Amino acid sequence: MSKYRIAWLPGDGIGKEVMAAARLVLEGVGLEAEYLPGDIGWEFWQNEGDALPERTLDLLKNVDAAMFGAITSKPAKAAAAELAPALQGTGLVYRSPIVRMRQLLDLYTCLRPCKSYAGNPLNFKEEIDLVIFRENTEDLYSGVEFNPVPPELADLLEKISPPFSAFKDLPGDEYAISCKINTRKGSVGILRAAFEFARENKRKKVTVVHKANVVRATDGLFLEEAGEIAKEYPDIPMDSANIDAICMWLQKNPHNYDVLVAPNLYGDIISDLAAQMVGGLGFGCSGNIGREMAVFEPTHGSAPKYDGLWKVNPIATILAAKMMLDWLGEEDMGNRLEEAVAAVIMEGRVRTYDMGGQATTLQMAEAIGEKVRAS
Repeated sequence: MSKYRIAWLPGDGIGKEVMAAARLVLEGVGLEAEYLPGDIGWEFWQNEGDALPERTLDLLKNVDAAMFGAITSKPAKAAAAELAPALQGTGLVYRSPIVRMRQLLDLYTCLRPCKSYAGNPLNFKEEIDLVIFRENTEDLYSGVEFNPVPPELADLLEKISPPFSAFKDLPGDEYAISCKINTRKGSVGILRAAFEFARENKRKKVTVVHKANVVRATDGLFLEEAGEIAKEYPDIPMDSANIDAICMWLQKNPHNYDVLVAPNLYGDIISDLAAQMVGGLGFGCSGNIGREMAVFEPTHGSAPKYDGLWKVNPIATILAAKMMLDWLGEEDMGNRLEEAVAAVIMEGRVRTYDMGGQATTLQMAEAIGEKVRAS
């Protein structure tokens, strides 16, 4: 009997290819796992009106962890236009399946390590080692949105919010509202996760990212809770920075930062910025982590123009598999896998197109797999 049950969710486009590469490396490292395929992605939206069918959610509730490839997402109107004819006009509204997974399974921590491996020609600077904690279930990603804006909502906002007077005379279909919702529970959860990680891994400081000088209510709450949590960790220095300023400072002085923690949208922004600094989306891995369940993925999309070419860099997905091994308690396997990735990058003999080489997705995975098996 296998030691672990892993939900296997390739998704769309190149998701299938990079997941095949990760599977090759996981088998090379010797993980005893049963890989259980799950339905997720655009074809299920088109044919069933649900990109994350209930059967897949049931699967996710009965596994130890999940690996996820990539997803195709489109705006609501474009998504509705691609529904099967029988589903057209039935009121179905597309929602991102990965966002729904995060919310329905309470995967409140989005963990995104960004490390520049020696020998990578795409490194912005050497020896970058950032870890970003992004709140994963709230903020502007909460899904509470209105377009057109209902008259009753407009009437209420006019009564309770003086700044809304600038919009009160607009017809409801001339503007849209997206709600930024941040709770104390959600803020405390991600902040504590960041400080705990910093303490356990002997990191030098935690930087809180916000825009509380303008977004006073929600970001003010987040910053307030950060100050309270920091009192519980006197051994971990804390500073803070506005989201716009940190984008500048990360590029100027990336070595001045270590662990960064932010609400959902800001965490998404700085994660992609940091990923580019260490090689781009081919190196950006992510863990969606809750108290009892976790889903690991590359941060790139489904890249339809590369679908079927087997040319994209699978290292992001392989590093996501490393994160999964760590979460399962298989740190030795995780370390071996990362050392193999680092060795292949340093040698430079096998490089995918983004790194200036001609290796295919599977050739990169095979090179890493050989290193793992030899370790």
